[in-house]
Amino acid sequence: MNQYLVVGIVFIVIIALLATNKKLVETLKNIYKIEELRKRVLYTIGLLLVYRLGSFVVIPGINPNALGEGSAYASQLEGNGLLGLLNVFSGGAFGNAAIFALGVMPYITASIIIQLMGMMIPYFQKMQKEGESGRRKMNQWTRFLTIGVLILQGPAYIANLYMQVPTAFVYGNSFGFVAYATTILIAGTMFIMWLGEKITDKGIGNGISLIIMIGIVARLPHALLAEVNARVQTASGSAIMLILELVLLFAVFMATIALVQAVRKVPVQYAKRIVGNKQYGGVRQYIPLKMNAANVMPIIFAQALMFIPALFTKAAPGFAAAFSSMTGFWYNFTLAVLVIAFTYFYTAIIINPQMMADDMKRNGGFIPGVKPGKQTVNYIDTIMTRITLPGSIFLAIVAILPALAMKFLGIQQAFAYFYGGTSLLIMVGVVLDTLKQIESYLLMRHYDGLMKTGRIQGRH
Repeated sequence: MNQYLVVGIVFIVIIALLATNKKLVETLKNIYKIEELRKRVLYTIGLLLVYRLGSFVVIPGINPNALGEGSAYASQLEGNGLLGLLNVFSGGAFGNAAIFALGVMPYITASIIIQLMGMMIPYFQKMQKEGESGRRKMNQWTRFLTIGVLILQGPAYIANLYMQVPTAFVYGNSFGFVAYATTILIAGTMFIMWLGEKITDKGIGNGISLIIMIGIVARLPHALLAEVNARVQTASGSAIMLILELVLLFAVFMATIALVQAVRKVPVQYAKRIVGNKQYGGVRQYIPLKMNAANVMPIIFAQALMFIPALFTKAAPGFAAAFSSMTGFWYNFTLAVLVIAFTYFYTAIIINPQMMADDMKRNGGFIPGVKPGKQTVNYIDTIMTRITLPGSIFLAIVAILPALAMKFLGIQQAFAYFYGGTSLLIMVGVVLDTLKQIESYLLMRHYDGLMKTGRIQGRH
């Protein structure tokens, strides 16, 4: 029971620190006073609870007792980086064989495909320029593609589950059961998408992002408990090492927030225009260029490619073995290089200096000291190239931090996921975005913001 005591003490200390924070208590009171904001927050919490409840509802016909610790399936989730990551994103539903087992990852996959098609196929490029109607069409295409991805992933998930734990299938693995279970998995993912859209419309924050974040955070108590158990009950473990890990985790969170918030402001001067009796323009504004414009996408792309060597296990066993361990040198070196490369690639796709220069010229704007046209394009492109380099290197470090934490600090794999990678970036990004929305409601009603300065500001 020592590990439970330590975890309890940690959470009690955190709650006590939050309770003694007068600023936080006052902010919570202000949130409760604003009726619309209060309803949105409660609505969001209610739908997130529904999502978490569905993560424990096992697919009918699957024996959940056969999937527990010690089973071949549980061992596979611990040893396979990709499946373990999917289990983290789904909040454990993937490992529970729940109706929400596939989570929102098929939707994310479909969104990425549609986004890439919008950059290469004229039909989708035209839809992107149609405004709100085009956005609705793109969303509809994304939903259809999500169902297609689910039709492929559902049977694959059931087949892998049967291969690992055939005794868990109460009625066998017939074609009828596969079709029935796949239909349930498709319905589960589509229901999650519906929850996400409802949270976005009537709640607070981005619904799909919040669902992913809640799935990740839901694994934190279990991962922390396992880490405490490893430190307290083993001869090499110590409470001091556990405290050092938590301090290091806090420092990693702070550094990641700095990465997500970091922007380079490019000044833009607009010429004065007189329309009727009113004067427009004549003021200086800024274009905020983010140091990490690609966000979490480079890590997702790089991790997807890192599982290709496993396909050459029979043809080139030595090559596959060199990339089989998440803590191995070649695995992490290649992952870091791929993250840097994909950061430049994805940033070049989503940031278009030519379009930005054309928009400025059309609206009578210019960068002081830089001629409109080609020089403005080169100026913006040079700035993006320079700020993307440190951003890509930092992102590569974030990507390999879990492996470094496991190798050099001996941290358990489940807890190491929170030291970097997609999990950390998603949590930080979603929390900051949600806090900004809450703060906008508070400032709009003339209440103080969440921070002492009154605003959540990025680093310059």
